Amino acid sequence: MATNSKMFSFFLFIFMTFLCTKVIAQCEDETNNPCNNKSKALPLKIIGIAAILITSIIGVCLPLITRSIPALSPDRSLFVIVKAFASGIILATGFMHVLPDSFDMLRSSCLADNLWHKFPFTGFVAMLSAIFTLMVDSMATSMYTSKNNAIEAEGGEVVTRDQEMAVASGGAMHFHGHNHGHQKGAIGQQLLRYRVVAMVLELGIVVHSIVIGLGVGASNDVCTIKPLVAALCFHQMFEGMGLGGCILQAQYKTLKKAAMVFFFSITTPFGIALGIALSKTYKENSPSSLITVGLLNASSAGLLIYMALVDLLAADFMGAKLQGSIKLQIKSYIAVLFGAGGMSLMAKWA
Repeated sequence: MATNSKMFSFFLFIFMTFLCTKVIAQCEDETNNPCNNKSKALPLKIIGIAAILITSIIGVCLPLITRSIPALSPDRSLFVIVKAFASGIILATGFMHVLPDSFDMLRSSCLADNLWHKFPFTGFVAMLSAIFTLMVDSMATSMYTSKNNAIEAEGGEVVTRDQEMAVASGGAMHFHGHNHGHQKGAIGQQLLRYRVVAMVLELGIVVHSIVIGLGVGASNDVCTIKPLVAALCFHQMFEGMGLGGCILQAQYKTLKKAAMVFFFSITTPFGIALGIALSKTYKENSPSSLITVGLLNASSAGLLIYMALVDLLAADFMGAKLQGSIKLQIKSYIAVLFGAGGMSLMAKWA
């Protein structure tokens, strides 16, 4: 009986070794394919850095530049429709690009079965990320509100100046009444929300942009780099439009606007450059890379999905402007579907 047990253990060991060898071979096959060519891939990556940088700047600056056009001012219907389109793009980025990538990475055959394949870590981390984003969103709003109230109690000069800026360029021009102090308080509160939303959204976009760039920079697959760079150019442009609209509504000073534009525009090119620098040590299908990038993607997905649904779409569709017009709601829903649909289509290439 003991001999049979030993024989069984021996064959089991041989079988498991064969399986492990097969999995390792598959992981190596994924990185060693005929399209891998480092010398040809490098010029494509450099072109990609320049192209993505330019399209990112155009996308995020477009809402800021067109603010001088009356039809595209934040209190007009066209701005609401364009923002709904951009919000649909951000929502699809979370659901159709970042979240599936995380599932693929954390369920890869290159990872051990005993942990990563037996628990849905992607969904779990995305859920925690959404809850954490809610905490940051809520606490940041509370802190800004307390600070705003303290300044207002002392004299209110700073608050009044910010609020007048919001009235001059925002959607509060339709408020008229006798209680001007109450109106300014309401405008100030909305302005604070816009600022919190812009900062948290930028954080989520920056994280996943670096991760995307890192993957492109580390890859030497010339067959995928060309379509990937083209898709990322469109991706960054339209995502930048969504962020630019939020920055416009936040009414930041010029220096802060410039800083937010700079960080959004530079993150994906920086990620690509970082990937190029780490290409010798960073391997896409190594367990450590799959786990790290997979978890980062999951956290970015949770943040982007929360921001798109709660702070962008729900806030606008439940707001007074859209609630007051069914026709504008229908147009905005169509814009959301077009934005989400277009970005979903791009998931085929990126």
